[in-house]
Amino acid sequence: MRRAGALVGVAGLCAALGACGGSPPPPPAAPAPKPVATAPAASNPSAPAPSGRPAPLVAAPIVPQGDGTAYEAKGRRDPFVALDITGGSKGLEVATTKLTGIVRSARTTLALVEAQDGIGYILKPGDTLGDGRLVEIGADNVVFAVATKPGSQTNRVVLKLAAN
Repeated sequence: MRRAGALVGVAGLCAALGACGGSPPPPPAAPAPKPVATAPAASNPSAPAPSGRPAPLVAAPIVPQGDGTAYEAKGRRDPFVALDITGGSKGLEVATTKLTGIVRSARTTLALVEAQDGIGYILKPGDTLGDGRLVEIGADNVVFAVATKPGSQTNRVVLKLAAN
């Protein structure tokens, strides 16, 4: 008996609430689907998605070009401009540099070379420094191949390790 009364009470409550305000409130709106970035299919880009529908195309984000900022040098070198260490009247010359150290490891050998202005360079065989190319690193010296003019025969310049 008590059970039947409880069911009638719930049914009566539902009927009373439905009659109070007229039409029932609309169901909550489904949230808009969020765009999903998908990786392009490697095999067939026009293949349908697993649901049977073609995969939606997602537009790439727009990246602003040139935001109006500029580098202010204030007496420093601009890091966005390539270094010019080629040979010539203003460039670096191997003959004016000095060998300050040789670093050996199990995998590689490096030469530490210092220019007249005090800037140091770490080189391995095959690297170019100014007007020359590092050919060989010895026990206490390095050998550069230096061309006097582009396309001409090269001269060998040997730098010896300075003894302190």
